[in-house]
Amino acid sequence: MLQASADIDTSEALTERQKAVLDAALRLLVEEGDNLTMTAVARRASCSKETLYKWFGDRDGLLTATVQWQASKVRVAPVDGKGLGLASLTASLERFASDWLNVISSDTSIALNRVAVGHAGSGKDNLGAVVLENGRFALARRLKPVLEAGRQAGLLDFSDAETAFRSFFGLVARDVQIRLLLGDRLELTEATIGGDAARATQQFLALFGAKTGPQGL
Repeated sequence: MLQASADIDTSEALTERQKAVLDAALRLLVEEGDNLTMTAVARRASCSKETLYKWFGDRDGLLTATVQWQASKVRVAPVDGKGLGLASLTASLERFASDWLNVISSDTSIALNRVAVGHAGSGKDNLGAVVLENGRFALARRLKPVLEAGRQAGLLDFSDAETAFRSFFGLVARDVQIRLLLGDRLELTEATIGGDAARATQQFLALFGAKTGPQGL
């Protein structure tokens, strides 16, 4: 799950040094959860707090950038709407599903989401809103153009892109994320994730694939 800002390709916008700092922040979230501080991140990343404030603003800004960095690992393969075929659409959806499953099953995402859930409604900070805006909502904004391209190419048939996205998201996620958050040790190997991504994509295409001809041929 994961993601202050409008959608950007975080992996392109950040320097290598900034990425290393955000990786350090993610490791601290795994180890310390709610106790993440600018001082601790500066110490772990071997940089000054002044640098952190310059780059990210404050703790909320750092958390936002951390979520964005984690969410950027879910790639959305670009598609050519004019020449889009079923194979390339399927490949793009499978890659998205596979990346997302890899991200949400990582120790860093599990720790980040546990902290966000614990803060939701507590008034401590807006981490829950940050995770929603830069995680699930940002991923929807990135994948919907692919779904729209599929519809324009006559490969998909849906009336609302948000509904289609939610259906795909649900097919990919199933109960995996909630089980991970509750401590279930799922065996999510590369092969398992690849199979789950392919299955979810085929189920989505069965639900939303455009039908032609009187018998759908």
